[in-house]
Amino acid sequence: MNLKAFLRILSWVAFFVIGYLVGTSSLINEDPVKEQTPAETTEQGPAVATQTSYARSVTPRRELNEEETATINLFEDAAPSVAFINTSTYRQDYWTRDITEIPQGSGSGFVWDKEGHIVTNFHVIEDADKATVTLSDQSTYEADLVGYAREKDLAILRIKAPREKLVPIPVGTSDDLMVGQSVYAIGNPFGLDQTLTTGIISALGREIKSRSGTPIRDVIQTDAAINPGNSGGPLLDSQGSLIGVNTAIYSPSGAYAGIGFSIPVDQVNWVVSDLIKYGKLQRPSLGVDLFNQSIVSRAGIEGAVVSNVQAGSAADRAGIIATRRNQRGEIVLGDIIVGLNDDKIKTNVDLLLALEKHKSGEEIEVVVLRGEDTERLKLVLDPSK
Repeated sequence: MNLKAFLRILSWVAFFVIGYLVGTSSLINEDPVKEQTPAETTEQGPAVATQTSYARSVTPRRELNEEETATINLFEDAAPSVAFINTSTYRQDYWTRDITEIPQGSGSGFVWDKEGHIVTNFHVIEDADKATVTLSDQSTYEADLVGYAREKDLAILRIKAPREKLVPIPVGTSDDLMVGQSVYAIGNPFGLDQTLTTGIISALGREIKSRSGTPIRDVIQTDAAINPGNSGGPLLDSQGSLIGVNTAIYSPSGAYAGIGFSIPVDQVNWVVSDLIKYGKLQRPSLGVDLFNQSIVSRAGIEGAVVSNVQAGSAADRAGIIATRRNQRGEIVLGDIIVGLNDDKIKTNVDLLLALEKHKSGEEIEVVVLRGEDTERLKLVLDPSK
């Protein structure tokens, strides 16, 4: 064997030896067991490995303070008296003559008595052909219209519900309210039923216009949130007693802007009584007809000018004089009513609102201007006809 052949054999031997050594080294360094994620050990044995949790521990709830507890109790006591009102109208298709029921709107109301009378705003049911009332337990009943007073924006519905489902709201007073007093409104804003908002009485003695254009006076102003759908719902004092009916908001956008108005319960109480009994307001009557306010205002006259006295009426018995023509055909103004008991009368509306404070059969004093003279006349009010 020559030297060249010997070197070739030696190089192949060296190649295999080196390959063997390299392969053996890699097997020795490789960990034959896959590294495991440490697992927690429990009493039942090794637990399955878990990822790190970022959940926070829960802080135990503290006890509610007295104010929170009182508010919760007030809502739970009053909520069963509050109702959700839906209205709809009927439309007849011009071509097919089919009648379709179309949803019109929604609002709030509250249970007045065990006979099923529900108080709400007149504008909630205005122009509606059908109304349904949903009580707090979600039972729903079709409602009949008992009566309404457009000039007071109040209406009465009646439902045929089991007496045990009817929870009349406690009725308070409004003549002793004070600015800054806490108030609570429950209603169905934007169709969200059983919603509670809180606030204070922001002002008293406000005036708003009813649907008939007649002023509603001595209205309560509140900053408790009142939105569309709250109309007709109750405004409550801290005892849970009714002090007003939420009826309007002041807002450039139509949504809540911090100013809401409620009809005071002292007005609501007597209006509701008349509506349930007669279906309309039964104001006592003087028995006079008055000139249109625009005519009187253009003439620069303050007071309610009597155009006619009804024969045999309270005014007739008291000697109130109507407007007439003299022998030359000239118009001679009748008595101008400028006072009724302690109320000053500057317009026909003033006289109307002053009469609401009294009942038929009650004796009152009417102050009239008769020419240059002032007369004070006693009379007994007649019932409304």
